[in-house]
This record gives sequence, structure tokens and C-alpha cells, in this order.
Amino acid sequence: MIPLVALLIGALLGLLLQPTVPAVLAPYLPVAVVAALDAIFGGVRARLDGTFSERVFLISFVTNVILAVFLVYLGDQIGVGSDLSTAVVVVLGIRIFTNLASIRRHVFRV
Repeated sequence: MIPLVALLIGALLGLLLQPTVPAVLAPYLPVAVVAALDAIFGGVRARLDGTFSERVFLISFVTNVILAVFLVYLGDQIGVGSDLSTAVVVVLGIRIFTNLASIRRHVFRV
């Protein structure tokens, strides 16, 4: 219940305050969000599997975001930023859909 309330408060504050992202950080934000979503869905899956650990979730969340942003930064530095960014999003997207399939199987007992 607390996470849902926090999510609603955060969404409401985002709509009211309308924060802006500096142009320098704009290429990294979408990848960071997708990496965070991957960790969140992985945490939900682990909870349903009965293997959830807060420590593992936190480490996964932080390292996913840092690694994804670093890979995009590295791609920008060597001149293949958009290609590497696409690759990161595809890999994380596959992981998200895999976790969602597992969550769906748990929910519908299939």
C-alpha cells in the first residue's frame, strides 16, 4: 500500500511541478528509466517466486541504471551513441517482457 501511495504522490508532484531535464542528461534518462523498470519487474517476479531479497533488489536497481547509462555514455564517446542506446533498450526490453510473462503465469496460475 505504501509504495502505491508513494507512486501516486510522485506522479502528482511530477505533473504539478513539471520538472525539466537538462539537455546534457536527456539522452540518458530514457535508458535509465527502462533499466529501473527492468529491476522493478524483476523484483515483482522474485517476490512471486518467493526469492525476493531487498538487498539484491536495491543492488540490481542501482547497477542496472548505472550500467545502462554508462553504456550509452560510452556509445556517445565512440560515436555510436544511438546504436548502443538502442541495443541497451532492446536487451532490457526483452528482460522486462520475460519477467512480465512470468508474472502473468503466477497471477493466472498457468
